[in-house]
Amino acid sequence: MTTVERSDAAGDPGLFGPDSVTWRVHADPILWVAGLRALLLQAVHPAAMAGVLRHSDFRADPWGRLIRTADYVGVVSFGSTAEVAAAGARVRAIHAKVRGTDPVTGVDYRADDPELLRWVHCCEVESFLTTNRRAGGALYAGDVDANYAEQTRAAAVVGLDPSVVPSSAGDMAAYFAQMRPLLSVDRRTRRVAGYVLAPPMRRWVQLATPARPAWAAAASVAAGLLPRWARRLYGLPALPLADVAATAGVRALHAATAAAPSRYREGPHLRAARARIGALSTTQSSVAGATSGASPAQGA
Repeated sequence: MTTVERSDAAGDPGLFGPDSVTWRVHADPILWVAGLRALLLQAVHPAAMAGVLRHSDFRADPWGRLIRTADYVGVVSFGSTAEVAAAGARVRAIHAKVRGTDPVTGVDYRADDPELLRWVHCCEVESFLTTNRRAGGALYAGDVDANYAEQTRAAAVVGLDPSVVPSSAGDMAAYFAQMRPLLSVDRRTRRVAGYVLAPPMRRWVQLATPARPAWAAAASVAAGLLPRWARRLYGLPALPLADVAATAGVRALHAATAAAPSRYREGPHLRAARARIGALSTTQSSVAGATSGASPAQGA
């Protein structure tokens, strides 16, 4: 059961609220590059790949899948507790129907398996935080552990027990070290990675806009940001110089997005959350003025 409870009150901060590290990390537009990194990292888990290939519309509609995933992350990050509860219920219902046997490994899988849910969660959370830090995000001492601890609430939304989810940098590093012997890259993984790195685009978009080279540049940076052991699985450069290049690339992307107008930098879920919380502040100010017993002039 999720720990999220319904609340429709104006000003409801949702799972995290504006003072959280999560809001700082997830409000940064560089998060979309982090999302690509997370998908590439998730893909090295054989059971995760089997489920995606047999039950997902990722190949038929990669853009739709990416948009729906981004929407879910936005709702969980910035939505009211009622919105988060509804999104979690939808995801859990979908997961309950996804199960099968990997034809390559013969391993049975189901999307609501706590081990598989934990893998997907950890790849996302670690990717979001790592990408933000390497892009030059304003995180301070203690913020990393605080973010991992906050994100155990997001894990509960999909049905995970928060106590089994890494809640610190040390826990997260230990988790990935534990998982590494189970991970691999085969032709199926590369096929899914290909859709992440070079999704299909309409011909006019490729010819009349810079979408293709822009996406290729961002996706290449996302792949370069993978941990060295994951890049080795993919056959990508894993030397320290590659880390330097990836960090330089993501910082350049971060600087470019930071220079864009706020209407392009801020997603709809963040804007809606600010309006929701601002509505409470306005109401509180009105109530305070109405109950103070005197107007400013009267009190003078």
